[in-house]
Amino acid sequence: MVKGKAISKRKYVGKDIRDVMELPDLIDIQLCSYERFLQRDRIREKKAPEEQGLEEVFRATFPIESPNGDMVLEYEYYNLDEDNIKFSEQECKQKGLTYAVPLKARINLIFQQTGEIRQKDIYMGDIPIMSERGTFIINGAERVVVSQIHRSPGVIFSHEKGIFSSRIIPYRGSWLEFEIDQKRELIYAKIDRKKRILGSIFLRALGFESREDIIRAFYTTEKLTIKDDRKTKEKITGRVLAAAIWVASTTEGGEDQKKLYRAGEKLHPHDIDELLVHGIKTVEVIDFEAADSLNSSMLLNCFEREEIKFVKEDPSRDEPSKEDALSAVYSVLMPGESITVEAAEKDLLGMFFTSRRYDLGRVGRYKLNKKFDFQPPLEEFTLTKQDIIATMKFLIKVYVGDENIDDIDHLGNRRVRSVGELMANTMKTAFSRMERIAKERMSLKETDTIKPQDLISIKPVVAAIKEFFGSSQLSQFMDQVNPLAELTHKRRLNALGPGGLSRDRAGFEVRDVHYTHYGRMCPIETPEGPNIGLIVSLANYTRVNEYGFLETPYRKVVKGVATKDIDYLSAMDEDRYYIAQASAALNDDGSFADKQISCRRQGDYTTRGPEDIQFMDVSPKQIISVSASLIPFLEHDDANRALMGSNMQRQAVPLIFPEAPRVGTGMEGKCAYDSGVLVKARRAGTVVRVTSHEVHIKPDKAGKDDKPDVYQLIKYQRTNQDTCYNQRPIVSAGEKIVAGQVIADGPATKEGELALGRNILVGFMPWNGYNYEDSILISQRVVKEDMFTSIHIKEFITEVRETKLGPEKITRDIPNTSEKSLDNLDAEGIIRVGAKVRSGDILVGKVTPKSETETTPEFKLLNSIFGEKAKEVRDSSLRVPHGIEGTIIDIQRLKRTEGDDLNPGVDEVVKVLIATKRKLREGDKMAGRHGNKGVVARILPEEDMPYMEDGTPLDICLTPLGVPSRMNIGQLLETELGWAASTLDEWFAVPVFESPNTNEIETKLKEAGLPVTSKTTLRDGRTGEEFVNQVFCGTIYFLKLHHLVDDKMHARSTGPYSLVTQQPLGGKAQFGGQRLGEMEVWALEAYGAANTLQELLTIKSDDMTGRSKIYEAIVKGEPSTTAGIPESFNVLVQELRGLALDMTIYDAKGKQIPLTERDEELITKSGSNF
Repeated sequence: MVKGKAISKRKYVGKDIRDVMELPDLIDIQLCSYERFLQRDRIREKKAPEEQGLEEVFRATFPIESPNGDMVLEYEYYNLDEDNIKFSEQECKQKGLTYAVPLKARINLIFQQTGEIRQKDIYMGDIPIMSERGTFIINGAERVVVSQIHRSPGVIFSHEKGIFSSRIIPYRGSWLEFEIDQKRELIYAKIDRKKRILGSIFLRALGFESREDIIRAFYTTEKLTIKDDRKTKEKITGRVLAAAIWVASTTEGGEDQKKLYRAGEKLHPHDIDELLVHGIKTVEVIDFEAADSLNSSMLLNCFEREEIKFVKEDPSRDEPSKEDALSAVYSVLMPGESITVEAAEKDLLGMFFTSRRYDLGRVGRYKLNKKFDFQPPLEEFTLTKQDIIATMKFLIKVYVGDENIDDIDHLGNRRVRSVGELMANTMKTAFSRMERIAKERMSLKETDTIKPQDLISIKPVVAAIKEFFGSSQLSQFMDQVNPLAELTHKRRLNALGPGGLSRDRAGFEVRDVHYTHYGRMCPIETPEGPNIGLIVSLANYTRVNEYGFLETPYRKVVKGVATKDIDYLSAMDEDRYYIAQASAALNDDGSFADKQISCRRQGDYTTRGPEDIQFMDVSPKQIISVSASLIPFLEHDDANRALMGSNMQRQAVPLIFPEAPRVGTGMEGKCAYDSGVLVKARRAGTVVRVTSHEVHIKPDKAGKDDKPDVYQLIKYQRTNQDTCYNQRPIVSAGEKIVAGQVIADGPATKEGELALGRNILVGFMPWNGYNYEDSILISQRVVKEDMFTSIHIKEFITEVRETKLGPEKITRDIPNTSEKSLDNLDAEGIIRVGAKVRSGDILVGKVTPKSETETTPEFKLLNSIFGEKAKEVRDSSLRVPHGIEGTIIDIQRLKRTEGDDLNPGVDEVVKVLIATKRKLREGDKMAGRHGNKGVVARILPEEDMPYMEDGTPLDICLTPLGVPSRMNIGQLLETELGWAASTLDEWFAVPVFESPNTNEIETKLKEAGLPVTSKTTLRDGRTGEEFVNQVFCGTIYFLKLHHLVDDKMHARSTGPYSLVTQQPLGGKAQFGGQRLGEMEVWALEAYGAANTLQELLTIKSDDMTGRSKIYEAIVKGEPSTTAGIPESFNVLVQELRGLALDMTIYDAKGKQIPLTERDEELITKSGSNF
């Protein structure tokens, strides 16, 4: 990274721990994943794509063969038609389109009998392209696809609710589980969580037909010689036979073989005598003690159990056949359905051993190979019999105590699916639908005229892409409040979403911090509330490996000497090593300075000699995320407050005059650089021209005809959260530039560094109760100098539609509107840019036709003389909503006639952008970086603020009670060092976990000539008297958060009512009001306030006639009228009528009171009653 101006002036303060490696590109997880999917660079370089991502999807689907086998669709390659990208990113944003590239595939249709090939490049739909910032532009809005963390495919051994079980989890296909019945010591199999199947029966169904087959798969056998002596008999007694013993027997039909003992039977002393009688010299027995044999008789118990179930009825058989086993398995899988043995066998083997129905994926196969240490590693992506045997063996070993159970929350058992993989999965499902359609069409179409494009339907592909980016839970509207929010959003890991957990079912363990999170996932940054622990952030140095597991870098330690070599380790690999901290003291040659070094292995922290250490952390900040590493003195803050601090930095609004923090952590530059809001030079050169809108740089290595590189800056653009995106040049003409250097600042950055707030003078003291409960007292100077002023841009849209009665029209000619309200509209009826508007002002004049009466010649004449007013139209203009005022900064018009792609029935769309300058005011939320948040309670004239001995008034007063109980001492240390920094006019970098101690801070304060305690005597601005005690003062970095009072404050006198109950709507968006609800009524009933209650429930609420009469009475100054019948009573009556109860009301004279217009009609018809 190229060091810009601001970065070079930061002074490093603190422990001298030098990072051994640069931070990686922070949005790499997005860019690399999508590049692996699309392989855009390889295709540009005309290289053949590797078999991954989209290429793999094509290869898995094709060739498609017709049902009768006479036609085959084959795939050759795909291409991205980059020349036909219709619009640039900026145009897509303005026109509300998707930034995408057309995908074309070369497909051959081969006729098997004739060998004829028909070839065609088929358009397969548009694939959204990721911008270099790691975002997608979908329908004009920037979106981010968040990475999902889910349970890794593979095998898991667990012990829950007293049951030992194992699960083989595939990437796609049926789950296979095994569990142990501890009471009877039996092993069972379960398919897709259905009923249990005895282990030996399941194995027989898979093709292990006899007891011998099963025994050989699980146990090592040995041959013993039988002799007629006591020692041999003792050695053989109690051993279990591995193979049946057959003897010759004579029957009527001649010589035959008879089974004397079955495999799996124990030998007793008298059995040995019988073997000797039959002249048998050797027996094959199970050797339980052998190295790779199973030391448990569990499978032998299964043989006894199956005998009870199957063989009891038929004494002629001594073990169940394969057919018995298959019918037993199928009675569980499909109870009540009859199936032939052949079909059952084909179906069962197809369920686990064919790639069409079962896929472990590369990850699942890798995990199985690693778990069972297969040598050589297996390559198949389906299950094998070897996997099933190994799983059963391992489970029994876990039960016996020879092996350990797995930890489901260990990061070796959880993996990350990033954009590329999520997209590939979406495409796989779409392609399988496409394949089905192609096969159907092959059997219907005539072969003579058929072409490849007739068979392939791209509808499912287009629909799947649209669905994935438009409405998948993992495709999210980008959080664009400031650059840090953008960056963090792209580095987020989400455990929710399709195929993940759900909020309600996720327990405490899944959400908790695990020791494997060290250096991989941030233990601090996670939302408060129901998603805590389910949504997390990547740590600073983390990368995702090819299998989707998180890896973190470590320095290699060889013979007690730390080397420069860096190894990335996954959680599984790391478990084997002793790892020292980054802060361990080293000599100049890299050897450890101490005899005993504190280190960690798995979840344990111990001390070891240097020779035992194999790795060392690369940096103290490797365990936390970007957001947390921007908090100076983080190690002095309580974790809960650090969590709030890192979350609130993401809500800081970009200010008009941002300022980098006096006390930073050194991460500010990297964070701004990788967020994508800065403009960087593509090539080295010299600046030739700078304006507010563009920068021209003449490249050093330019040819004769090479023009200067022109960098367009984005000016005052609206972000997703209505904040202002504005870029400002920071270079001047004639300046030499190197490639990659920052040439323009973006929102919330200053000279290439992240600048979310301002440095202000603070005192920790109470002031007349205005900082009670974390409130904040602020000086008028802060507002006057626009320190916390921000620009917010709102967009308002109106559509001009075709209606049944004719088209709507944009016009200045609006019925019942005064000329004054049309002042700012142009001749067409659209507001001019630069006009100041308030709520209720017309932005776009528009009229909609009403149902017209007959058009007579006279009417036509009037119409042509007086224009729209005479015609039956109603006003449907776009007006400024309540509570909004500002300046019009831009107007965009999209017209169908000019070729813009609009929704059906829409002829034109007009967008109006209003910018508002928001100064700091009472009710705005502010916060520091340590979770110290509060609401501005009062803005005090600067002459009334407490001031220092030299007359400097404070900018802000915070409550001292906010520190001790919250335990965020970091803010005090930051305040002290900040005061020294602003007095010395220096900028400090205090990296996380390396911060200076109190003595170093005191040295800086002395250097600045400030009191070492950072406390000073203040005087009251109103009286000039000294305060009794000294006050802790300094410079703190404060942010204005996105929760602004202007967006929340809301008032209504009259407004819209709900149609049925006639009560006011709720919420600011609906311009709602307060409803006198059930509980409020109870409160008044408790006091017996009958008259108050009556008027509240009638004329002040939903008595429609009553409320208009009382309004009239108030306006005319007449006495108030009596209450009528509230609308909610009518609702009750209608509900009773719905239950077939005829309810009518009469007044004192016995005359019926009509409740609805229908009642009125019926009463007048019948004369009296109805």
